[in-house]
Amino acid sequence: MAYRRTPAVQERLDAQREAIAAAAVALLSERGYSGLSVSAVAERAGVATGSVYRHYVDKSDLMVRIFRELCGREVEAVTSAAATGSGADRVTAVVDTFSRRALRNPTLAYALLAEPVDAAVDVERLVLRRAFAAAFANAVRHGIATGEFPEQDVELTAAALVGAVGEVLTGRLPGAADGRHCDSAAGSTVPDLVALALRAAGYLSSGTTQE
Repeated sequence: MAYRRTPAVQERLDAQREAIAAAAVALLSERGYSGLSVSAVAERAGVATGSVYRHYVDKSDLMVRIFRELCGREVEAVTSAAATGSGADRVTAVVDTFSRRALRNPTLAYALLAEPVDAAVDVERLVLRRAFAAAFANAVRHGIATGEFPEQDVELTAAALVGAVGEVLTGRLPGAADGRHCDSAAGSTVPDLVALALRAAGYLSSGTTQE
């Protein structure tokens, strides 16, 4: 007869898995991807190293699950913020929400955006970029429909904005080549990024669009 886990055993395993995931997120926020190991996660979670391997094949498997969850949170925050308002409001919400969340937790943001990672983990970054681009595309389409933005290649604009925002933010996060991170970065960076995004979409503050 096959062994069946009792509800109590399953509850304990679920709690252990949640503790491991929470420990991994905490360490990723403190040390980045390169500073995280399975043994460190186990120690932070208060479990044996073997317990981590009971739930995850290796560090890469653990990080794929964690990246998927964290990227999902970022996508949900951005899409929710950009769900209403004018086209300009929505483009602003995408940039403002994503940028401020990144600059508020810079070590984690650098891990999610740019730190060297395993190939399997990097796939999750692609999902994030595509979702981020979709949020921009939806905002720009809305602006075109309302006459705020001129007709344009929406997918091209969205992809370009993802690249621009990601590149600028990466340069202001710890671990970046120029190391220009500072706590007040959001003060000037975010408004400038918003202005750049609106210009790229063809929006003028006077309410007219570029021909």
